[in-house]
Amino acid sequence: MDISRVDLNLLVYLDVLLRERNVTKAANHLGITQPAMSNGLKRLRDLFSDPLLVRTSEGMTATERARELQPLVRGILSDIEQAVQDKTPFSALESQRVFRIMASDYAESCLMPRVLRRIRQEAPQVTLDVLTPSDVSFLDVEQGRLDMAINRFDKIPQSFHQKTLWTEYFACLMNARNPLLKEPFTLDTYLDASHIWVSKTGFGVGVGVNPKDVQRLGWVDEALSRMGRKRQISVFTRHYQVAMLLAEQHDLIATLPSRAAWLQKDNPNLVVKVPPFEIPPFELKMAWSPLLQHNADHQWLRKLIAEVATEVDTEFAPFGARFEAPDAPQAHHSER
Repeated sequence: MDISRVDLNLLVYLDVLLRERNVTKAANHLGITQPAMSNGLKRLRDLFSDPLLVRTSEGMTATERARELQPLVRGILSDIEQAVQDKTPFSALESQRVFRIMASDYAESCLMPRVLRRIRQEAPQVTLDVLTPSDVSFLDVEQGRLDMAINRFDKIPQSFHQKTLWTEYFACLMNARNPLLKEPFTLDTYLDASHIWVSKTGFGVGVGVNPKDVQRLGWVDEALSRMGRKRQISVFTRHYQVAMLLAEQHDLIATLPSRAAWLQKDNPNLVVKVPPFEIPPFELKMAWSPLLQHNADHQWLRKLIAEVATEVDTEFAPFGARFEAPDAPQAHHSER
């Protein structure tokens, strides 16, 4: 194939078509007419000798060839964007940029107040818009409509860049007057209590919980299930702050990330205990679109968040050491 005869605009069309899986939406995204996009898809099919998108009962579905092309095309366009990117340095003091960050309730509590403090110091005119996981989708991140997603991720699109901020273990939080504290805190006493469940938040609109569906209840209940045990859950909530408030006011145990418990270390009404069984840790990560990888504003934001996470990690370490397993894996902070 003579590359000089290939219209590179077609790669832009293909990139958007494979994200939207809809000709009309792709046309709207690029600001062109639907017939023009349809003609672009026809030319792409001729170019690659493949239908690329086929209509099925679930809508337009990418062919195997299209799925192979998607990361390659995204990489090519990212390189082109880097080549033509305005190299004007980011001026934090003068910037009036709005940064939109999706953060789980846990990340919003443990990380974002310190991030905001640093932003206010270094870039006082910058605005921070913090969204919840139910407000956005992976597509919003991929298309750059969202600057950053900070959460734990079971799965993440291959094209995304990501960085681990820290590895997190679990702690038990309960009222200082809870009768259970009069005896050793064992697995049996833990299971004799009533518990607060906190959602493991992902992307998308949330739905109600089925208490019998252990596989969807998350880390704590999956760990108990592997031992053939089950806890009695009295309250289901999607907010760690609510879980901590409920633990303070009632004879309930909240099993939650240890950095969330750390926020309550000076609260005389609460006691923090090490869980009497092993719960696998998870990693808090930030993830962003390849479209923003080389953007100077975004590079500043990523560096700031990573520095704040390191500060939190250092300050938390003396409190958090007791929750880590003796052979605990070290968090890797590599970026890709």
